[in-house]
Amino acid sequence: MAKHIMAVYSNAKPGRDAEYMNWYRNVHLGEVGAIPGVKSGHVYEAITASPTKPAATYMAIYELEVDDPTSVLAELGRRGKAGELHMTDAMDVASSRITLLKQNF
Repeated sequence: MAKHIMAVYSNAKPGRDAEYMNWYRNVHLGEVGAIPGVKSGHVYEAITASPTKPAATYMAIYELEVDDPTSVLAELGRRGKAGELHMTDAMDVASSRITLLKQNF
């Protein structure tokens, strides 16, 4: 089984960072982590000492063990449409980006 990383870049709406991070840590990581093939998830915040401007304030890293990482994206979309994911309006959806990476060894 192949190992992949799903990197999710995102921002909170202005002034709503605490609400956004509360939702991310206490709701979203668990819901995404329940998708088959998702082994773990962690969320990180960019720091001002970064030598270049970050793509977003927050980045979540999900470790995937699946042959086809797009199956995780498909299930994420299905659960979202079915109302099985509890989203927050504190998220700046337009700034969100997802990148899939394959472990290369």
